[in-house]
Amino acid sequence: MIISASRRTDIPAFYSEWFLNRIKEKYVLVPNPYNPNMISRVNLDPAVIDCIVFWTKNPAPMIDKLDRLQDYKYYFQFTLNPYGTELESKLPPLQKRIDTFKRLSDKIGREKVVWRYDPILTNEQYTVTFHQDKFAEMAFALHDYTEKCMLGFIDHYPHVRSFLREFHIEPLIKEDIDAMAISFKKTADECSMELDTCTTKVDLSYLGISGGVCVDNRLIERIVGYPIIARKDKNQRDICRCVESIDIGTYESCLNGCIYCYAIKGNYNTAKFNQSKHDKDSPMLIGEVDKDAVIKEREMKSLRTDQLSMFY
Repeated sequence: MIISASRRTDIPAFYSEWFLNRIKEKYVLVPNPYNPNMISRVNLDPAVIDCIVFWTKNPAPMIDKLDRLQDYKYYFQFTLNPYGTELESKLPPLQKRIDTFKRLSDKIGREKVVWRYDPILTNEQYTVTFHQDKFAEMAFALHDYTEKCMLGFIDHYPHVRSFLREFHIEPLIKEDIDAMAISFKKTADECSMELDTCTTKVDLSYLGISGGVCVDNRLIERIVGYPIIARKDKNQRDICRCVESIDIGTYESCLNGCIYCYAIKGNYNTAKFNQSKHDKDSPMLIGEVDKDAVIKEREMKSLRTDQLSMFY
């Protein structure tokens, strides 16, 4: 099975010690996001975990601990944007994060660090030209440290629209998307970097940019060294092409302070409060198991197959 750690929160940045404690104990308890008293017990034994996908904007706190994952295969989806603190208030400075990217890549290999330029948004400060220039600057800085960049475009989720309006961030128009994409593709080609879009929501195939896969069966096969059989993840949107994985994170617990984030619904104070209930030795990321909770063992098995890889 594939573990996502996590689309719901930044585990490498804020909860790496907890995660490594769960690896040591070989299980984690994960509440259902829609019914917190329904809890899955997820087996983390390396015999059933094919790969771990980390999602992060700042893996620095975890890098020196990665030797404790010697029995596991993994890679990182590393989001690196050029925005200021008004949009991403709690992140380290961009240059420091670029240095972290390079350090992580040097430690685990460039194929295991995927650069996410996501989400792309525009206003009077972050113009099309700004993105064209910054993407090129960052791509040339990172081209020896990654093989791939994933592009993502801003989603105007209902619960973040008021924050986006405050910064005059409007839905992107096709002409601006195309102008940026053409420039990005030219830069990526010059850097010998693969360029894909996250999801098929924005189709740029006519510009030579494919709809990509973040939880990527082909990359996983390359990392683990054997074929896997994995279906499309039914728990993700139809426009998402990722293969199935189990997310072990908890919503409203990320402290990066990004105003556009779907995972905290704009509620940074709630995330801060939830983090105060975090115990690195607990089997759950946030809080304690309620006495009325129902814990069920999640069915787990390796996706390894002796057949050719299949994608549904």
